[in-house]
Amino acid sequence: MKFKFTILYIILIVAVNYGFSVVPLVPVLGEMFPPMSLIVGFIFVARDYAQREINHKVIFAMLLAAVLSYLMADPFVALASLAAFTFSELADWGVYSFTKKPFYQRVLLSSILASPIDSFIFLALIGQFSIIGASLMTASKIIGALVVWGVTRESKV
Repeated sequence: MKFKFTILYIILIVAVNYGFSVVPLVPVLGEMFPPMSLIVGFIFVARDYAQREINHKVIFAMLLAAVLSYLMADPFVALASLAAFTFSELADWGVYSFTKKPFYQRVLLSSILASPIDSFIFLALIGQFSIIGASLMTASKIIGALVVWGVTRESKV
């Protein structure tokens, strides 16, 4: 399938936004933590793979996912996600696009930059910001990037 990562990217965004609308927060280290944030790290990685498929048109895939999220998830969550994704995805896109490093390194570097931006903006917009919460959310996202980095680094993709 020619656009498998682009489709996966769109599906992951919509699924996570829907999940943020319906999956309750859980207490972790004295903070309320959104379990759906464990999946968001894979979205940043899927974005990098989608960009390999469709180049800079990946921005249009993000916008399509935002519209679908608005229609299928809580519109408040979808708008907060769109705002957070706009800034974090642009940071991810910039590092991924303009760094001349191998793919596996760009995946890790772009996720390390984009993850905290996304966490801080999203949690602030939905009224659930705390340093511990944002740190936990960022760490969970980077874990996804580290998994892919570890797998792709071996193959030097």
